[in-house]
Amino acid sequence: MASAFKTIALIGRYKSRDVAEPLRMLGAFLAGRGCSVLIEQDTAAESGVDAFPVVDFAGIGTQADLAVVLGGDGTMLSAARALAASNVPLVGVNQGRLGFMTDIALESMTAKMASILNGEYALEPRTMLAAEVSRAGRTIFTTTALNDVVVSKGASGRLIELIVRIDGQFVYDLRSDGLIVATPTGSTAYALSSNGPIIQPGVPAFALVPISPHTLSNRPIAVNDGCAIEVALKHGTDARLQCDGQPQLDLQEDDRLSARRSAHAVQLVHPPGYSYYAMLREKLHWSENPL
Repeated sequence: MASAFKTIALIGRYKSRDVAEPLRMLGAFLAGRGCSVLIEQDTAAESGVDAFPVVDFAGIGTQADLAVVLGGDGTMLSAARALAASNVPLVGVNQGRLGFMTDIALESMTAKMASILNGEYALEPRTMLAAEVSRAGRTIFTTTALNDVVVSKGASGRLIELIVRIDGQFVYDLRSDGLIVATPTGSTAYALSSNGPIIQPGVPAFALVPISPHTLSNRPIAVNDGCAIEVALKHGTDARLQCDGQPQLDLQEDDRLSARRSAHAVQLVHPPGYSYYAMLREKLHWSENPL
């Protein structure tokens, strides 16, 4: 049977030698199925696996039909940001802890990949955020995020003060440890630990989640993902910007963060039997199915 994907790139958790054997095993399996196999260059360098053509993310974007990510959610987030513009779909093999986005267990890796190659899979788009920071009327930083964009306090531990506007309308003056702007995908990440709502991935919404607000009535709010969100730093001497859990920029007072839906979406490939709600039950230790 012809494979649904002809050229497949392998991306592994960086700085982790324990990914080497699964990479070799999966690469050999895919090659045996007649697929052309590529390996991402940092993955090759860190794992020592170089039996396949080595390419950077730009090469994956132009050559691959599918990228398989072996790692945890952090590895998936990095790959998603790098490949969203090229529309290369992603599927994850979980080698992390929670694995909200890595659907395939390591022990069932080849069996699940066989099903996917046979055309038994579901493709799901995931919304991304496009963010930019302006200072004195000039854009100084731009990025994209799959999970979230966060303005937070720095090392001093002092509250920061933020002015939040949506579509130009004043929402609130927030004194807190920070504010999370989360996508549906990111609603089960940092936003969830800050009492934000879980948003089903198909819901066109972003969540604005205050982090330890000084006024307890400042509650999370979900807004349409067509909105333009602006967060201005009114006060905070060492505030910083983080995107998908990675520190990006030290902020100054009067800096303005603008966030909106990105023009690009991440395409996730789910194997047969995937259920978003079953994933939540497993990862969040909810009750089992009723008898």
